Amino acid sequence: MTDKDQQRLYKDLAKYFQIITPPEDYLEEGEYFSQVIRNMCPIEAKTLLDLGCGGGNDDFALKKNFKITGIDVSTEMLELAKKLNPEVKYEKGDMRFFKSQERFDAVTIFDSINYMVSKDDLAAAFNTAYEHLKPGGVLVTVAEQTKESFRQNMTMMSSHSSGNIDVTFIENYYDPDPNDTAYEGTFIFLIRDKGKLRIETDRHVCGLFHLDEWFTLLEETGFKINKLDFNVSDPEARKMPLLICLKPPD
Repeated sequence: MTDKDQQRLYKDLAKYFQIITPPEDYLEEGEYFSQVIRNMCPIEAKTLLDLGCGGGNDDFALKKNFKITGIDVSTEMLELAKKLNPEVKYEKGDMRFFKSQERFDAVTIFDSINYMVSKDDLAAAFNTAYEHLKPGGVLVTVAEQTKESFRQNMTMMSSHSSGNIDVTFIENYYDPDPNDTAYEGTFIFLIRDKGKLRIETDRHVCGLFHLDEWFTLLEETGFKINKLDFNVSDPEARKMPLLICLKPPD
């Protein structure tokens, strides 16, 4: 499989992103995250940096509570985000290397943290968040998959429609080598445009770590950590560790 066959959801298949992940589905979740930030941040949280913002769905939910800057490596995702959230400032950048003179009250890293496939990658993302927080600010992130919770060959399916387009989206997650820090996500798209079927496949390589490795890397960065159980309303009804990470006040 070549590079062009990977992460197509963020490239040539990006036009289906907000069909299979409608922005309005993020409103309740976004209000919950907003409340968590307000409750856990010792300073008044007004500004937020969203690292790996994708198509802007989380920003769509968070923007009524915060002034947001969004960062992503995908040009196609940024185009979607700008169209959805014209009032949000978006920049192209990699969460491992992004640098700005601006400091924020809160930083979020949601699904995009999955693409940190080594401890060095994960540590670099945490360091970017730390360096861009004001003292007393918080990082909010979710350990969506861990060594402890990963279910081999987990498969999910959902169907979505928009206008003349119907998409059945199949996700399969598989770890070919339990001794390394990566797993594979394979996506299948059954796309019907005015009833005519097209099948597309997509592969994503993501990171897989023990939860205590998350804690160790965050603590080494300088964060103080609180953990909540975040209930995910997908077909699996899973609970994920929601990590609220405080940059200590001066």
